[in-house]
Amino acid sequence: MGRPLWRGTLSFGLVLVPVRMYRAVSPKDIHFHLIHEKDGGRVQQKRVCSVDGEEIPSKEIVKGFEIGKNQHVLFKPEELEALSAQASKAIEIEDFVKLSEIDPVFFSSTDYLVPEAGAEKAYGLLHRAMRDAEKVGIARMVIRSRQNLCAVRPLGDGLVLSTMYSADEIVPRDQVDDVEAPAQAPNPRELAMANQLIESLTAKFEPEKYKDEYRERMRAVIQEKAEGKEIVAPRDEEAPTKVVSLMDALKRSLAASEKKPRAAAAPQGARRTKTKAARTATRSR
Repeated sequence: MGRPLWRGTLSFGLVLVPVRMYRAVSPKDIHFHLIHEKDGGRVQQKRVCSVDGEEIPSKEIVKGFEIGKNQHVLFKPEELEALSAQASKAIEIEDFVKLSEIDPVFFSSTDYLVPEAGAEKAYGLLHRAMRDAEKVGIARMVIRSRQNLCAVRPLGDGLVLSTMYSADEIVPRDQVDDVEAPAQAPNPRELAMANQLIESLTAKFEPEKYKDEYRERMRAVIQEKAEGKEIVAPRDEEAPTKVVSLMDALKRSLAASEKKPRAAAAPQGARRTKTKAARTATRSR
C-alpha cells in the first residue's frame, strides 16, 4: 500500500480513533517531456530575472504577493513558516450533515482513512453509525501547513476523507453569465418528452464502463511510434447539422435511444408507466 500520507487521530465528541491516511486515487494522465528535436536532449527550464536576464540561484529567491503593478510584498521562507497553520495530528468532526446537502462542487480530493492497530473497534463503530444515520462528518485538518475543510464519510467497508473548497472559493452562478436569462416555464409536451428521454437513458452507475478513450488511443499511438510506424492524423468529422426545433431534437434522441441496446434491464418497478402528458407527446410524433 505504500507509506501513509498522514497519521493522526480522528475524533467525534470524546471518542478518539487513531488513523492513517492513504491515497484513494491514482491519476493516469500521460505526461510528455520537452525535447530538443535536433539532438534529443531534455529541455531544462531555468529561473531567470525579468529585469537583468540573469539566472538566479535558489538562495536569492523569495516569494512576493502582488499589491500593484510591479509592486510586491516580499516574504522570506521563515516569515511564511511563522504564518502557516500549526501542525496538528487531529481531525475533529465538528458537525454531522446529510451527504445530499453537499453539492459535489465543494469536493476537491479523496483519500482513505485506515484504523491503526487496536483502533478497529472505535473505527468500525463510527463507520456503522454514520452509515446507518446516512450522515457525513464535517471537520478541519492541517495538511502541508495549510488548514483544510474536509468531509469524513463511509465508503464501502471503510471511511474516506474528502478535502473541500471553502464557500468563498465557489464562484457564484450569477458571476458566470453577463445577464441572467429570464426564467421560462418549459413547454409541457417538450418537458414530457425530455423526462421520457432521461428515463430511457437511466442506468445503474458502473464506473468501469466509462473508460478514458483518449488515454487508450494515445498509449496505442505511442507504442506504434516506438515501433517506427508512421502516424496518420484522422480526418476531421463533419460538424452535425444544426437542429432548429427542440421538439425535433427530442424526437430524434428518443428514436435513437430506443434503438440503443441497454446493458441491463431496469429493476422491477423502476420504470414507471408513462404519464398522460408523456403518452400524448409520444402520439404526437
